[in-house]
Amino acid sequence: MSPKLRRIQENALFLLPSVILTMALGIYPLLWVLRYMFYDYKGYGSELFVGLDNFRRLFRDDLFWDSVVNTLVFAGGKLAITIPLSLLLAVLLNASFRGRNFLRAVFFMPTVVSTAVISVVFYILFNAYNGMVNQQLLKYGLISEPINWFGPDYAMVTVILVAAWGAVGNYMLLFLAGLQSIPRDLYESAEIDGANTWQSFWRITVPMLGPVMQVIIMLAIIASLKGYESIMVMTEGGPIGKTEVMYLYLYKLLFPVSTGSPVEQQLGYGSAVGFASAVIVGAITALYYYLSRKMNRVF
Repeated sequence: MSPKLRRIQENALFLLPSVILTMALGIYPLLWVLRYMFYDYKGYGSELFVGLDNFRRLFRDDLFWDSVVNTLVFAGGKLAITIPLSLLLAVLLNASFRGRNFLRAVFFMPTVVSTAVISVVFYILFNAYNGMVNQQLLKYGLISEPINWFGPDYAMVTVILVAAWGAVGNYMLLFLAGLQSIPRDLYESAEIDGANTWQSFWRITVPMLGPVMQVIIMLAIIASLKGYESIMVMTEGGPIGKTEVMYLYLYKLLFPVSTGSPVEQQLGYGSAVGFASAVIVGAITALYYYLSRKMNRVF
């Protein structure tokens, strides 16, 4: 056996476990979904081929399209808070001062804590009757009566704030990595030329962070559109569907018992909803990627 062929066999053996896991945990479930979205299948062993009926139902399903709108609102609000705040924190913590490593760890800590734990803590804090948030606002006279943070008027705002709080540390760390790759000589040259801190930020930091920021925003868009865990813990999509997002709606179709949903398990229709949700997320991500690439060519 030639050395080249031996190396090919050795590489193939090293890759084999990863290929098997990818096939078992990635490809097979995908094929399962692609098959059952054409069936009326409720998980009891009975399969009834219905063709495109699941998709016809999908286009008439107001609950699903309401969840799409809620997803866009949730993702937009989360991005509007997370990206600027994480960039600001990264810039501040990139400076040299005593205790910066401790502050980096503090802001990054929510990323490694379970989403369920974070959601339970914030559910207690935002409780309308004895939550600390209302108590402090009443104490300082900022409100005259307790606010129902999980009511129809404020539920979406509350879940956006909690989700943003949990995500800021992750993107802050990515921005920090990008900032530390910018040569210090550029800032020294700008300082010699008379540029102030604000001018250096807009003329050096932001352009040099462009490629990193493009990737960070794409990751943030995907995570925001697919996020539902904190909503499931705090509101379960309520009240009256105000915080029902796509993947929470999908979860309720596939696992109704765990969410307390009165709807029976619908694996066939849930597969169609999952496919449509993935197409929507992919389309939005592709649109952002196209626009960001186009802006790079312009500027």
